[in-house]
Amino acid sequence: MYIIIYDVGTSNVKTGLFDIDSEVRLVAGASASYGLTILDNGGAEQDPEEWWAALCSTTREVFRKTDVSPGDVRGMAFCSQMQSTVLVDEHGTALRPAMNYLDQRGVKEFRDCMGGGLIRTAGCDAMKLVRNLRVNCAASASVKDPVWKYKWVENNEPDVFRRVYKWLDVGDYLTSRCTGRIAMTADSAFATFLYDTRKGKEGWNKGLLKMYGVKPEHMPEIIECTDLAGGLTKKAADELGLPEGTPVYGGGGDVTFVNLGAGSARPGDTHIYIGTSGWVSTFMDHQAVDVSAMITGALSAKRGYYNYYAELETAGKCFEWVMDHLALDEVGVFLEPIKVTDIEGKYRSLYDYLSDEVSKVPPGANGVIFTPWLHGNRSPFEDSRAGAMFFNIRLENGKRDMLRAVLEGICYHLRWLLECEAKKVQTSDPIRFVGGGALSPLTCQVLADITGRTIETIDNTQSVGAMGAALTVAAGIRGVDVLELSCRLVKANHTYIPDPGNKEIYERNYQVFKRLYRDNAAAFRMLNS
Repeated sequence: MYIIIYDVGTSNVKTGLFDIDSEVRLVAGASASYGLTILDNGGAEQDPEEWWAALCSTTREVFRKTDVSPGDVRGMAFCSQMQSTVLVDEHGTALRPAMNYLDQRGVKEFRDCMGGGLIRTAGCDAMKLVRNLRVNCAASASVKDPVWKYKWVENNEPDVFRRVYKWLDVGDYLTSRCTGRIAMTADSAFATFLYDTRKGKEGWNKGLLKMYGVKPEHMPEIIECTDLAGGLTKKAADELGLPEGTPVYGGGGDVTFVNLGAGSARPGDTHIYIGTSGWVSTFMDHQAVDVSAMITGALSAKRGYYNYYAELETAGKCFEWVMDHLALDEVGVFLEPIKVTDIEGKYRSLYDYLSDEVSKVPPGANGVIFTPWLHGNRSPFEDSRAGAMFFNIRLENGKRDMLRAVLEGICYHLRWLLECEAKKVQTSDPIRFVGGGALSPLTCQVLADITGRTIETIDNTQSVGAMGAALTVAAGIRGVDVLELSCRLVKANHTYIPDPGNKEIYERNYQVFKRLYRDNAAAFRMLNS
């Protein structure tokens, strides 16, 4: 059974043709990048036309790589970044650039709505938080949440706002562009924190819409991730190179599908993901919430199940920053650049080379600690003004120490999230580790050593969200349970056991790491207000 999945991330789309049979097999894949514009006022925007161009080019490239015919495809869906805001007109056309999940312009809008009240929790009016928690065990307590992007447009771009027909997320917009049906999947609706988890498809809560000042007519129809959204229109089919009428399923967000692609589909299963962002997530058969640590149980692809999810905004993005600003010759000192992939054919990429260099540094990075907050932070503390730092650099330290510190800093933060989750729910051991970060055996071992948990990896780990989406579509077509299908088809390929010899040094550094935000929060406010 052939299925096409578009994994629409922050910086690129990965288009995969999957064959779902006795295993999940990636037949062919292609990727294309697009821009992310970071503005001086805290904005983070993307051009929906760049997304669509990337879909079109990668679809055609996939079929150039295989003998499978486009007519053999049984279904398609999107697995996309979440909590962006795409405002469209009645034709489904985006009215302005999409506001990415990193966008934090709505500071005033957030404070005006949530900053009052006699009693405050997590920086918000406690009574408003309680109203939200009663409805969906979540609340809009971060300036980066979608509602504040919506409100920012209302207050700052009135001409655009007057033309708004519906408010969508990334995957919903692309599904609409494919089918002509303007709708939002339940998981995207939940991510607005305006959705009532008690009401199913009729889930927009009128009281919350009124409290946040959101126009009810702007909220779209809600469908399930497993629903058939419609058939591919002739226009979309011609542009993508697929047959008109190809079934398009609801799809959903990356957080929704990654646990399925990881094979972590039993209640209590925990997985860790490192892509551009990172997270710790435990699969649950009930909702849970920790307002103080900004952790909630997001809707899963199957109704009645949830992903108890804690996010790190910049994880793999820190590796990208390291490559651009520490590893490369940014200031032009060296006369001739050397392409590391040409060195004896030893390295597949610069990341492989960096892993080799980092492995020369002992655990603990010779005392250097890095905080991975390159664009603020969300959990276990919400602060858009927090910044990354290298702490405790001394004369004897070098660049390799700093590189290892970045890797360890990401893992320290993920341990912090894991410990916060464990206060509310039972987390698993072993833990499935997925995403691009899981390609590095060094990262896998460091994560095992720092968390003290056994770490398992899987095949096709970079396509894990797309695999989960493909399993969901296949389960819908076959009429079988997607959780059972995930557990049966996705198996671990490698296991990493914590090294007890590294426990003491990592424990010391971790305790310092956790204090760095508390000790520097006031300085971040002074520098980044």
